[in-house]
Amino acid sequence: MKMNDKVRDRLLGIASPLALLLLWEISARAGVVDTRFFPAPTSIVKQAVELTGSGELWGHLSASLQRLLWGSLLGGIPALLLGIAMGLYRPIRAAIDPLISATYPVPKSAILPLILLIFGLGEASKIVMVALGVFFPVLINTITGVLQIDKIYLDVGKNFRASRWQTFRTVALPGALPSIMAGIKLGIGMGLILIAIAEMVGAKNGIGFMIWDAWQILSVETMYVGLIVISVLGFLLTLILNEIEGWILPWKQER
Repeated sequence: MKMNDKVRDRLLGIASPLALLLLWEISARAGVVDTRFFPAPTSIVKQAVELTGSGELWGHLSASLQRLLWGSLLGGIPALLLGIAMGLYRPIRAAIDPLISATYPVPKSAILPLILLIFGLGEASKIVMVALGVFFPVLINTITGVLQIDKIYLDVGKNFRASRWQTFRTVALPGALPSIMAGIKLGIGMGLILIAIAEMVGAKNGIGFMIWDAWQILSVETMYVGLIVISVLGFLLTLILNEIEGWILPWKQER
């Protein structure tokens, strides 16, 4: 019986990191790599179990996930609405596009000191950092998605005297959804990067803080636990978004 392509892809996605971990473990035990900097995966797992049992890991993970959630909503929803407006209406695009072009290349981590100065060391600064990371990918991909909609669909809406809300709901949003979903995936990934950076500098909890604190006390295994948690979190979020994309875009087939 032929294996389903989707099942095969998932099995390959699981097998490749497992093979890398096995190679890492063998290299560490054989002394090929320096375990002071690259501890064996089994010792990292042992440390992860200890951190999970004490509740420390769950506390840090919960703090990071809450910041990621609120930051994604704060950055993603305005980006979605503004992106569709810019895609549909040329004057809005002409007015705002130069601002986007000027601010997008600025490294978001470089403005962290300014964010901390404005919003302080509390939760607001971390959420704003995530929002900035999510905003631009969602905005740019939404604009691109709307502009790629065949003009005939917009003309049909005009001929049937569709209101702006109807054009938004029945033409622009469905037509741009593939690009929007790509932007959300990119934005969530950028949000994970920025939340780790923000937590390293101005937080007392979170995965980023855990990594930085582990570096200060030279707990290399804990550092790797934090890095692996971020990697697994990114993988799981992408998997969830892929499932959502398959549900809302059933006509889009993966190649």
